[in-house]
Parts: sequence; structure tokens; C-alpha cells
Amino acid sequence: MKTILKICLSLAILVTVSCQESYIKSESDKIKLTELERHIVMLSSDEFMGRMPFTVGEEKTLDYLETEFKAIGLTPGNDDSFFQDVPMVEITTHPADKMTIKHPNGQLDIAGLKDYVLWTQRREAKVTFDDAEMIFAGFGIVAPEYGWDDYKDIDVKGKIVVVLVNDPGFGTDDESLFKGNTMTYYGRWTYKYEEASRQGALGCLIVHNTIPAGYGFNVVQNSWEASKLYLDEGENEPYKLAFEGWLTLPAANKLFGLAGLNEREMLAKARKQEFIPVSMGLYASSGIEVTTKYNVSKNAIAMIEGSKRPDEYIIYTAHWDHLGIGKPDETGDSIYNGALDNASGTAALLELARAFNQSENRPERTIVFLAVTAEEQGLWGSAYYAANPIYPKEKTVANINMDGINPYGKMKDIVLVGKGQSELEEILEEEAKKVGRYTSPEPTPSAGYYFRSDHFNFAKIGIPALYTNTGVDHMEKGIEHGKVLQLQYTADFYHKPSDQYDAARWDLEGAVDDVQLLYQVGKILAFSDRWPTWKAGSEFKATRNAYMEGGK
Repeated sequence: MKTILKICLSLAILVTVSCQESYIKSESDKIKLTELERHIVMLSSDEFMGRMPFTVGEEKTLDYLETEFKAIGLTPGNDDSFFQDVPMVEITTHPADKMTIKHPNGQLDIAGLKDYVLWTQRREAKVTFDDAEMIFAGFGIVAPEYGWDDYKDIDVKGKIVVVLVNDPGFGTDDESLFKGNTMTYYGRWTYKYEEASRQGALGCLIVHNTIPAGYGFNVVQNSWEASKLYLDEGENEPYKLAFEGWLTLPAANKLFGLAGLNEREMLAKARKQEFIPVSMGLYASSGIEVTTKYNVSKNAIAMIEGSKRPDEYIIYTAHWDHLGIGKPDETGDSIYNGALDNASGTAALLELARAFNQSENRPERTIVFLAVTAEEQGLWGSAYYAANPIYPKEKTVANINMDGINPYGKMKDIVLVGKGQSELEEILEEEAKKVGRYTSPEPTPSAGYYFRSDHFNFAKIGIPALYTNTGVDHMEKGIEHGKVLQLQYTADFYHKPSDQYDAARWDLEGAVDDVQLLYQVGKILAFSDRWPTWKAGSEFKATRNAYMEGGK
């Protein structure tokens, strides 16, 4: 009898294991390489003209997304529409060729483009400033959770604030000072302009330094006399700075010298919590001519309604746009196809939608698939959604964002961008471990990549947001090979016409693995009542706590 029982128990275990293996295999097969490839090939083809907003490329892209949403069997995500209008304004700036800086002890002219770059978000035909007082405001940060206020004891209304790039922790290796070498939101240049605006400043100049900025001044120079897209907020438009801009470090040192201030000493003081902003005794004059053009772009949105908790939402995002047609490369190609950035992420969005909709069990929570516009111009499509959410932020469980998926083959790791932000990371880690993989931190946390894609706008309104990147630990050739592949992409393909799909160069096996992990994270949330939260120390925790009930 004992022998029979042992045999029966063994058979039961074998059946259970077999069922588990069958389940795991079935789940891992949900994301299909052929579908990912099909979408990437189409969206990055010359026919789509680089998917620039306000072009025929946008029209073709939106038509494709709507057709695919319908073919998959999704429900329109905005009442009876698959689209959300995103009103925008295109502002082209023509700054003066110099800025005059006056001091009781002398005068200095600095050269536009060479020494500084200016632009504006204002709609006036001309923006000028004459003898505007300049204030050194440290890092330009107000961070209550760190007890930090670079604007204390001073009124900067009508004045120009000069601030340092990154945040006080950078370069100190002091993890107790903000997050040490890991950039916080307060180190992001966009934040500095936003805070200066909240303080009522006339303008804001960030002192550029290549290492803490993460890029050279030549990147900033690309904004000179360039057209930029912004949201058209109509009558609700908040106060805008008269100008935003950057100063080169040598030019800033000239200003500090004219003011009788030592730049190194001021940097050391600015790293202290007790820092007090100071008037530089300098007065600046210059101007910008402005032309504006209004138009409407669109976010594409679809959903699968939840079976048990349809009023709770999980939102997957990817940006559909790229750079359109621009400067020809050395081969004469002028179409910036954006295959990796971000036809691949948009393809993943569509494939996730197909996988969820064809799953044997309908998700209990509603899953939303949002393809946003104008990411390349400043994350504007997601910013508009965050300001005008179709689904309440209080009912949105999480955002999972995709901006480029793995084209290099199977990797042992998947990179967690902004590691340490939310409990979504633990879910991803658990799922990666189940398939013999692991999560790794981003290799350059000082660059602040967590603040540079569309999930950031969800984070800003408190919604826990997960953003991953391609790993570097290649399954066959190791970490060094993986690093070389990523460096090669940055050097040879990023934001260039050469970012095209090439079957001989691309290996989407790893993409399938990564998208499958993101599918599993969403699935766990879709079939549970879990509300992932921000971790202690996150810049976004207080925002979420302020409007959520019951500590969710």
C-alpha cells in the first residue's frame, strides 16, 4: 500500500510539475517575435517619414495604430475614440547675438551660441530684458524632504537666476546628500526652469558643466534658433519665464570674476544646506525674437476593460513619434526612421495589447495602451495626458513605459532605470528570477535617465512608474560585449538616419524576453488587488500620499 501511495504521490507531483511547466511555457510564448518585427519594420519604414508630429508621417502612424488596435480587438480608450487631442504650439526663437553684462566695476559682452544659448516659451513677438539683476541661487532647488531651499530669504521676481547643473550630491560620493552621484529630479535641468518660474524669476541660466550634465555644450547649442514644441495651455497657461538658457562654464567664470566672486568657493557654499542666494551685482540685457505656430497632435489610446475592477487602471506607454526628415547624413539619407527609438517600443505596446487580449483569462483590472506624441520634443504627449488624464490618477495603479527594446539578443539582465523608486521593481525582480535572469542598476545613474522618458510625467503626478532598459550581460558573450553594443548604438545610430531596422544586425530574441517580463508585471497587477507604492526617499511619494486614501 505504501508503495502504491508513493507511486500515486510521485505521479501527482509529476502531473503538477508538468502542468506548471506547460503553464510557464504557454505564458512565455505569448509575446511573439514575428509580431514585434512586423510592427518595427512598418513603423520605421521610409513610408512613415520619421513619424514627426504635424506631418504626413504622423497621419500614417496614427492610421496604423488605429487599424492595429481594431484588429487586435481593443476598445477605444477615450470614450468612443482611439485618440486624445494634444494642442501644441511651435515656438521658433531668434536670440540676439550677444548679451551685455554690466557691473559698477566694468562691462562684459558674451556671445550668443558660443557662450550661451537662450530660448523662450512665451508667445510674444519679442522678448527683451534690460539691466535685469542677476542672482546666484546655488542649484536652484527647493526640496522640503531634504530640508533644502536655495531661494530662502530672497525675492527673485523680475530677476535672472543663475544656477548650477545637477544637484548637490553629485561628485561627493555622499549618499546622505540627496542621493549622492545618482541624480534626483531636482538635478534635472527642466526642474530648475520650473522652480525658477514658480519663484517668479524673469529668467534662468544654468551653468553648463559636461561631467555633471552628462553631455557636451554642443548638445545645448543645437537649441540655438531652433523650433521647439510646447503644450498650448490656452487661458490656463501658467506663468512662463521670459527666457530659459545655458551658460558655458568659461562664460560663467567670467561673470563670477566680474562680480568679484570665486566660482569654486560659490560651488562649495552651494553644496551646504545653509546656503543663502546672493546678488551678483550684475545686470544683463539682451532679447529674443519669436515666431509661433499652433497645431494639434494626438495620443493614441486603447484599452481592455477589467472583468472585476474595471475602474482600476494599469497603463502601458510608449512614444510613437521621432524626428521626421532632417539634415542628411554622409550617405545623403535625410529620413530619421527611429527604428529603436521608438518604433520598437510602440511595437512592444501593440504586442502586449495582443497578448493580453488573447489571454485565456480576461484581466480583472482595466489595462490601457497609450502611445504618446512629442516625446522627442519634451515629453509633451505624456505631459498633456498627466494634466488631462482620461483615467483618474487616484485609480491608476501603475505606469509601465517602453522607450527602446533590446535589439542585441538574449541578455541575463534587464536594467532598472531609477532603481530604488517604487515597489514595482520588486515585482520585476521576482519575475526575472523565475526565468533565470536578474535586474541590474543603470550604468550611469548620474545622467538622470529616470527623468527623461514618458513615465516621468506619470511619476510627477504620483503614479508609480516602471522604466527598464536593455541589459548588458549578454547571454553568450558577457558584459563587456553588451557594453560595446550599447556604445556602438549611441555613436552610430542614436538620433541618426541610420537608426533603421536591419535583420542582419538586429536580434529580437532578447526583446521577446524583456517584453515578456513587462507583460508578467502587468499581469500580476491585473489579477490582484496590489497597489505598489513609492519607496521612502522617492521624490514622488509625498505627491501620491497626498491624494490616495487608506495609504494605497
